[in-house]
This record gives sequence, C-alpha cells and structure tokens, in this order.
Amino acid sequence: MKKYSHSLNLACIIISSITILIFALTSYKFVQIDSVFFTSLRIVNVILLLLFAINSRSLTIWILISIVAGAEFGFDLPEVAKNMQFLSDIFLRLIKTIIAPLIFATLVNGIAGHNDLKLIGRLGWKSILYFEIVSTIALVIGLVAINLSKAGVGVVLPAVANAPEAVVKAHSWSGFLLNMFPENIVKSVFEGNILQVVVFSIIFGIAVAKIGEKFRSPMLRFTGSLAEAMFKFTNIIMYYAPVAVFAAIAFTIGQLGMDVLTSLLKLLATLYVALIAFLLLVIFPLVLALKIPFKKYLIAVSEPASIAFATANSESALPAALESMERFGVPREIVAFVIPTGYSFNLDGTSLYLSLACIFVAQVAGVDLSIGQQVAMCFVLMLTSKGVAGVSRASLVVLLGTLSSFGLPTTPVFLILGIDVLMDMARTTVNVIGNCTATIVMAKWENAFDQKKAERFTNEI
Repeated sequence: MKKYSHSLNLACIIISSITILIFALTSYKFVQIDSVFFTSLRIVNVILLLLFAINSRSLTIWILISIVAGAEFGFDLPEVAKNMQFLSDIFLRLIKTIIAPLIFATLVNGIAGHNDLKLIGRLGWKSILYFEIVSTIALVIGLVAINLSKAGVGVVLPAVANAPEAVVKAHSWSGFLLNMFPENIVKSVFEGNILQVVVFSIIFGIAVAKIGEKFRSPMLRFTGSLAEAMFKFTNIIMYYAPVAVFAAIAFTIGQLGMDVLTSLLKLLATLYVALIAFLLLVIFPLVLALKIPFKKYLIAVSEPASIAFATANSESALPAALESMERFGVPREIVAFVIPTGYSFNLDGTSLYLSLACIFVAQVAGVDLSIGQQVAMCFVLMLTSKGVAGVSRASLVVLLGTLSSFGLPTTPVFLILGIDVLMDMARTTVNVIGNCTATIVMAKWENAFDQKKAERFTNEI
C-alpha cells in the first residue's frame, strides 16, 4: 500500500509539473502542442489528482483538487460550466443559515459560561488595536506595490468604455457607528450584517452573565447545545464543499475564459505579489515569533482559506475557520469573538486591494497623486472598507465611493471588472488567513493558547 501511495504521489508531481510547463509555454506561444494530446494530458492529470485525494482522506486536499478539476471542466466545456453556478450557490445558502446562530451561540456561551466580562473588554480593545495596525500595514504595502509596478501608467482606455457609476458615498464615522447597532435582530440576520449580530450577541451574553443561576443555567445549556449542533451541521455541509468549489471554479473559467488570465496581467500580478509579500513579511513572521508550530498552522488555515479562494466569499469560510481555530488550540470564547469581529475590522486583503486599486485608477486617468494625498486616501479607506468582507465583490462598491470622495474618475474601474473575480479570490483568502491568525495572537496575548492541541492538529476526514 505504501509503495502504491509513493508511486501515485510521484506520478501526480511529474504529470502536474509537465502540464503546468506546457500550459505556460503554449500560453506565451513559445511552442505549439497538439490540442488533443494536451487535453488528454490534462484529463489524466485530473484523474491522478482525484486518486491522490481519495488516498489522502483530507478535505483540504479534496477542495484544492476540486479547484484544478473545475478549471479543467470550465475550460473544456464552457457552455455546460456556465450553468453550474447553482451548485456553489447551494453551498453558500447553507453556510449563510449557520452563521447567525453559530455566532450567537458561541459568543453567548463564551461570555456567560465563563462569567468573565473583563475578558470581553480586554479582547475588545486588544483586537481593535491589532486589527488597525495590521490593516494599516496592508494599506501601505498596497500603495508601495502599485507605485513600484506602475501598472496603470500608459494604459489607454477604449473610446466606447462605459464605466459603472458610483452608487455609494464614503461612510461617515457616525454612520458607521450607527450601523454597528441593530434595530431589529431578525432584520440583521436576514441582511447578513455580521457586526450587528456580534453586538447583539455580546450584549445578550453580558445580560445572561448577570442574571441568577436559576435562569442562567438553562440558557447556557441551550446555547452550548446550539453551538455543538451548528458545528456538526457545519461538518455535514463541508462534505459538499468540494462539489461547490468545483462548480464555482468551472463557472468562473467558463464565463470568463482562460484569456482573462493574460488580460491586465500586470495589475493582477501586482496584487498577488503584494498579498504574498504581506503574508511573508507580516503574517508568517508573526506566527513564527509566537512560536506556533508552523506546519500545523498552515494545515489549520488551508481549509478555510481554500474555500474562501474558490468562492471569493469570506462568509463561506467562517464556520470552517471557527471550528479549525478551536481545534488548533484557541479557546472557543476567543475564536467566537475575534473572527466575527474581524470580518468587519480586520480586512487585510481587502485593505491592500483598495489602496492598490485607487492608485491604479489614478494612474490610468493620468492623475498624479502626492504622497500626502495617498496617505489621506489610506485613512479614508480604513473607514470605507469596514464590513465588506462577507459580501462577494462588494469591494468594487467601496472602491467607487472612495474614488468619488477624492474627485477621481470612475471610468477606469471598468478595466478591473474583467479580472475582479480573480482579484477577489486572492484578497478574500488573505482576509480569512488574517482573521485566523488574529485569533492565535489574541489567545497568546491572553496566555490561553493550547500549544499541545496545536501540535496534534490534523485535518483528516
């Protein structure tokens, strides 16, 4: 059996490497390969990867291979793939049913169950401080990256270009603060406003912590049971995740085609390099400095990150992130507070993208922004980016509003639309990784991280 596994692993590496090499060479027209042969090679590669997934028994492996299989299906059968989005929408709908009760149950149980209201206060100011520092670093990295690459300089807009109109204005501080507090919790759940659900759950948890034991115990049993049921619910839905990921990637490739990978390549490459730089310069050194088992950390974040990448939606990865971080050694009360709060305040990937995209638009429009103006834009983006991580492609709306507030033209934004789905996949992934890492930082800061649990972590199904 071990010999079979070793041979399969070796075959996957060799065939995948050859496939990637041929794809790169043919894309840049360095060589010409018979299309039938190349298609057959790619199909064989997918089959080998599927056998590898069956042998590995890892949900993360299944999800990653579903991305490859979906891309192949969308490329070979684009007309069929264009009608497959409903399969991924099923997954998103099921996930959305979990989010509100899961946040409510875990937060209320964490606050009232430990009866430590000081913990919530400490987590509140520590989380906000950490979020703002890291998000600001992300904004700066985005500015530096686009100023170095100058991806928008020299781009000529087609005369027939029709740009989307700016449909929102930049948020005011008062408007943002007002929107934090729910006027109707059912409405908040219906609209998917995570921050309002978090605020309601925190206040409700504090209220439960302050009532007598006679009334608190039944509520704790209820929220504890609800949380466990929601985690089991999540486990069941996650078995469907590879199908949803396959359909999402197939639809994207079928709709846009592989040509989208080469259009606006400089802008796309700038974003991906900047996001990778953020991970390598900020997130990963932070993990190493905290003496977290790095390989286990990568395994722990890989599942929620791969779901976020495939669906371009942070919400879809939230249940997996909550469960994964708890199994990794972060106490439930910290996970339940930090990750949902981070969905509104800790948008590392989105922050980086927005600063990069704003300067790109200015470069395309021929507007020379001073360093002072770019710094001022960073401060505005710190505000306007809040609360958009859970909504797919909502960053475009924020981008338009920010551009309008600075008097920049919105016409160049249409250039981004063609590749926005690919940009959204990357920035959403970094959002999720950033929030997962934030729970570890807070747990370490509170001296509550379970190192032994982290060292034993596994993602097998």
